[in-house]
Amino acid sequence: MRTLKHEKWIERLSKIDFAYQPIVNIHTGNAFGFEALLRFHKEAGFSSIDDVFDQAYTHEMLHPVDLFLREKAFAKFAKFKGQSHIKLFYNLDNRLFDTNDYSPGNTAQMLGEYGYSLDDICFEISEKHQLACNKHVSKILDVYRSQGYKIAVDDCGTGFSGMQLLYYTEPDYIKIDRFFIQNLENDPKKRLVVSTIVNLAHFMGSLVLAEGVETLDEYLLCKEIGCDMVQGYFVQKPQLDLNQLKKRYMKIGHITQNERRNGVVKDQSLISNQITHATPVYSDCSIISIFEKFRNEDKISFFPVINQHDEPVGIIRETAFKEYIFSKFGRQLLENPSFGKDISRFVKKIPISDVHSSVENLIETYSHFNNNEGLIMVENMKYIGILSTNSLLKIINEKNLTLARNQNPLTKLPGNTMIHEYFSKTLADFSATYHLIYFDFDNFKPFNDRYGFRNGDRMILMFADMLKKTGFSENRFVGHVGGDDFFLGVKHSENKDILLEMEKLARQFKKNAESFYDRETVEQGFMVARDREDKIRQIPLMTVSIAVLELPGGVDRTCSIEAAGNMIARLKKEAKQSETGICNSTMGMPYPQNQTAPFEVISSILVK
Repeated sequence: MRTLKHEKWIERLSKIDFAYQPIVNIHTGNAFGFEALLRFHKEAGFSSIDDVFDQAYTHEMLHPVDLFLREKAFAKFAKFKGQSHIKLFYNLDNRLFDTNDYSPGNTAQMLGEYGYSLDDICFEISEKHQLACNKHVSKILDVYRSQGYKIAVDDCGTGFSGMQLLYYTEPDYIKIDRFFIQNLENDPKKRLVVSTIVNLAHFMGSLVLAEGVETLDEYLLCKEIGCDMVQGYFVQKPQLDLNQLKKRYMKIGHITQNERRNGVVKDQSLISNQITHATPVYSDCSIISIFEKFRNEDKISFFPVINQHDEPVGIIRETAFKEYIFSKFGRQLLENPSFGKDISRFVKKIPISDVHSSVENLIETYSHFNNNEGLIMVENMKYIGILSTNSLLKIINEKNLTLARNQNPLTKLPGNTMIHEYFSKTLADFSATYHLIYFDFDNFKPFNDRYGFRNGDRMILMFADMLKKTGFSENRFVGHVGGDDFFLGVKHSENKDILLEMEKLARQFKKNAESFYDRETVEQGFMVARDREDKIRQIPLMTVSIAVLELPGGVDRTCSIEAAGNMIARLKKEAKQSETGICNSTMGMPYPQNQTAPFEVISSILVK
């Protein structure tokens, strides 16, 4: 191994090996890269992984030790990588840049020996240690980037350097630390932090990688928030054996396929139809060729820039060349050897988004950046085109029209189509507990007949407002099936809490409903009217029946939408016959043998 002469260090480091953990596209499961993780530090006589580099730094051996380990990691991974383009993420100790013997150019030499291209490598810079001079590090990383290497900020949000490191490094990738991912579904503060980092990263033109994802729920929330890649035990643990590594992790792809089948992913065609394939230029082309393109194509204001693997690097704007294009000696200035041939000085980053992203995430990204060019769109991290500002506005307009079509015209709540989509999503998501709650007014028809449809509509709007006040959030869905039938879906709640909330809601509705009757009827507690069989009798004042079906988390729900609808229909019938007006059951628990009910309203609606 190069440059390391110290025999004791060579002996110790020879006992160290590397394991590799996949970093995959959050939408497809395709392996974008693998992180090299040091193993067997104790066998080499170190108390921890950090101790390897702390001792090297103390003994002024950090640079040669790093190069030794770097080559070891590259050489082993090359056996798996072969000729394919899969990135290797390698951790750099940022104290390396402050050592007296640091020298650039060593990596390029070893990459050539093992069959890598420069953009096959991503250096991870950690926030663990305070940088002595951020500007100095920034210059070194600029050199790395101009040569084609990628830069990632590791453990984002946990170290000393914080926002300064992001500001000076302008990384290609930002890795969110496991601390913020763990228990994400139950911690609103963590969700706020993660979404803030995602928005900041996309504003800077960086892609986001969620580290340490261990559960399906964490994965789904990272995807919902807008992370681009994922790494963790949920995909695969670090592997010493290269034969255990894969170039595609089907589990992730299957989740996305199930979401598409169930109607959860519904924006992709809307987005794809608006993407324009603006012809890109390559990052290794000459400055003069770019100069000539702008001179010859006067209607083009920018070109997307990609590397040899079709990964976006940024854009080059015409304004960057303006002074040269209109200068008499502009071409001669650019051809001057002292100016250099590297186009990286002209490349500017703009946000990058995946074609599988939701419209909401695209709008969030664009609204923070608000540039003139729009968004660079990728699929499997490869450039496919530009989503312009005008195209994004068209998508928003179409989305709003679709939303309006799927709303109930009276209450403006989501209608049957969106309720169907929610049902499909909950039945497919085994990782979380859901409660599917169906509401049906009791004695609504006699009220409507006596007091008129206008007052009937007012009663419906009153209940819709009550449901809205329960809170719209990522864990709650409120829908209006039609007439006096409503739906509420709740994620991540205890059954006892839901039942207490429903009891309170039922009492409040009964009290509010009394205000719609005349005083005499309220005082006697009933109204005299014809029932559904056209017989005159005493009709009780209006109440609401509530059917609650719990879908427990961690249970494989081999249940169709029709079957779930039938369960709720049975529960609704039982609720109408009960004293409380509420009936609750858990999917998987048997119903009493003497309780049967026809396939009722919600089931027939959801099948449509």
